[in-house]
Amino acid sequence: MTISLLITDQDLVVQGDPIDGWTDLDSTLRFNEPASGNVDLPARPEVMAQLQPGNRIVVIRDRAVWCAGPLEIPQDYAWSVGDSAEPDPGKVTVSFSDDLARIAGYITWPDPALAWSAQPATGTWQVTTTNAETIIRQVVDANCGPSARAERRIPHLALAPVAGVGTTTTLTTRFEGLLAAARRAALNGGQLGFRTHQVDDQILFEVYAPADLTATARFSRGLGNLRSVQYKQSAPSVTHALVAGGEDTSRVFVEVADTAAAAEWWRVEAFVDQSSTADDTNGELTAAGNEQLAGGAAPVELATVTVDTPDLRAGVDFGLGDRVTVELPTGLEVTDVVRSIHLQATPNGGEYVSSLIGSAEATSDPATVRLIRDLGRRLGRLEASR
Repeated sequence: MTISLLITDQDLVVQGDPIDGWTDLDSTLRFNEPASGNVDLPARPEVMAQLQPGNRIVVIRDRAVWCAGPLEIPQDYAWSVGDSAEPDPGKVTVSFSDDLARIAGYITWPDPALAWSAQPATGTWQVTTTNAETIIRQVVDANCGPSARAERRIPHLALAPVAGVGTTTTLTTRFEGLLAAARRAALNGGQLGFRTHQVDDQILFEVYAPADLTATARFSRGLGNLRSVQYKQSAPSVTHALVAGGEDTSRVFVEVADTAAAAEWWRVEAFVDQSSTADDTNGELTAAGNEQLAGGAAPVELATVTVDTPDLRAGVDFGLGDRVTVELPTGLEVTDVVRSIHLQATPNGGEYVSSLIGSAEATSDPATVRLIRDLGRRLGRLEASR
């Protein structure tokens, strides 16, 4: 294991030598979500000089960038005397994310080409029956990418080459979190992934299709790459999404069902208000139903602690969004999506890598997160209908 830490400014210019003397690095990469991390550094003057607002950190693991993004808390300094003293000159803890966090700070404007004061009182930003990758790239580009208004552009953000992935879908959005809108398009357009990565003097936003590695990315006690596992499966919270579009006497009703889940478990209905959409001509009502089903699917929570082997390394041989196989000691084999990869490292103790594998609900506090996103979308629809 070799880990290097570099600090850059917003223009991706390295601010000094790689930082040595670091301890307790903790970093988690997440599928279609911003990363998070923190690291303890010696509070030497040359180090503190680099830890300035607006700067970024680049975590390099074995000569490849593990995580690169803004310093969210550039300086959390501690020094004391006594039995628990931090030796001079003290310790500074840095909290960081990846560059996807910058995109997460934006909302979707109804007309991104206009100033905020000129936004239309009604209406939405909409792309219909178009490839999902194209939609995701367009909504990011229009709001914070190279095509955005000058005051909204993220410095050095560019679109990666087109990957040619995804299926046809539709996206309608207004005053919604930018990543939330991108996730909806990714879900309805072929379960796509998106991420940022630094290449030279650019931050590339990339849409990709996760790989099915169930035959090759396998974890088990017998293979020696599985240290621990926690497995939980729950009943679905919805199997039949009952979508209502239109308003008053012109309402249109569409039912979207997961008949397999209903047959295996039981029928669970959920009402989905999509009154901002007049009909299902562009598949928007169906897409809203599919999103509800995905959020209420029978969640499989599979938290594993894995170790790298020469043939299977996190971030190299499998990545976020890929589908892998875990063999439980009971003999049951579970295949699901890699939701997050967690790296913990110390200079002397080596590294500890764990993965969270499971459904979209196998994340912390999913009900609250889902409720907040749903409320945001509803508020946007209300604004659009005024």
